Amino acid sequence: MRKIMFITGTRADYGKIKSLIREVENSDLFEAYVYVSGMHLVEVFGDTYKEVLKDNYKNVYVAYGLANTKMTSYDLGDLICNLTGYVNKIHPDMIVVHGDRIDALAGATVGALNNIRVAHIEGGELSGTIDESIRHAISKFAHVHFVSNEAAKKRLIQLGESRNSIHIIGSPDIDIMISEHLPSKRVVFDYYDITFDNYAVVMYHPVTTEYKDIGRHIEEVVNALLESGKKYIIIYPNNDLGHEVILNEYLMRLTDKDRFRLYPSLRFEYFLTILKNCEFLLGNSSAGIREASVYGIPVIDIGSRQSGRYDVAESKNIQHVDEEKEMILNAIEKTDNHRIRSMMFGDGNSTQKFIQVLKDESLWDMSLQKIFQEI
Repeated sequence: MRKIMFITGTRADYGKIKSLIREVENSDLFEAYVYVSGMHLVEVFGDTYKEVLKDNYKNVYVAYGLANTKMTSYDLGDLICNLTGYVNKIHPDMIVVHGDRIDALAGATVGALNNIRVAHIEGGELSGTIDESIRHAISKFAHVHFVSNEAAKKRLIQLGESRNSIHIIGSPDIDIMISEHLPSKRVVFDYYDITFDNYAVVMYHPVTTEYKDIGRHIEEVVNALLESGKKYIIIYPNNDLGHEVILNEYLMRLTDKDRFRLYPSLRFEYFLTILKNCEFLLGNSSAGIREASVYGIPVIDIGSRQSGRYDVAESKNIQHVDEEKEMILNAIEKTDNHRIRSMMFGDGNSTQKFIQVLKDESLWDMSLQKIFQEI
């Protein structure tokens, strides 16, 4: 049995790849290994490694004790050292990474430098800020690419990747999103003690290249939330530089539990139910571009973090505004109950497409020596 090792460093990437892990776990041809690191291990963000453990995979390694400093480069170095030790212990045939976080970069680096096949989920995307550079760097280390659409494939070809190494499978989380087995709204609301029915979701992350402006930006956002009079379910930001500024603003000012419910993290399927039933999503999360589009949820995209990931003029679900109270309030006022769904990131069959590629022997016969492909 070939050993397929998955790396997850955040609640977000775990939601993206968990259906793939489960499919590999249930296969007679492969053996799944899960390496858990990064934001999963931080208590303030909900100790979400526990959510991975709850899924009862046979082989899970939680990298307790990893560095968690404000120096991303230091944390990356520590992660590479720890991951190298684990890889040398289990000797995987493939390392699967997702997206644009340093956990994925560490996995791609360790794999490439140890002659282990690296598969990258959702390469070729536009991320904004430093994340985009990290994503493209991972793609250059990766030997095989599982992308969400034709546009992502074209970008990888621009990066010099071989067409034969790129497989369009869609975004794997859509498989879960359109499942008939999501928990009901009542189950989710009882679990999280949510007492109101009409609400919006807030997901606002720090933009590391705008660190000096984060305090002013989040103050404007919170001013708009308070003045709008609406009810909100607010999910903590990721752990990028500046997250503590956002958390302080939330915890100091959004104290009215009749209007604001704050959560470090939400179980992925529970989050989907909350998203599916909300009035709109407000913030700068990629969920506003991707997951919200699947359900047709109106989105108020704030600031520069998602710049370039969608066409402002053509988007029917998304209003773009700056971090200014009046602009945000105006966008909230314009939001209505329309639902315009988009499946541009997949059709909900990613898991089967992924496993079929793994079963193809030509994948395992590919040379690990990459050659830049001229256009």
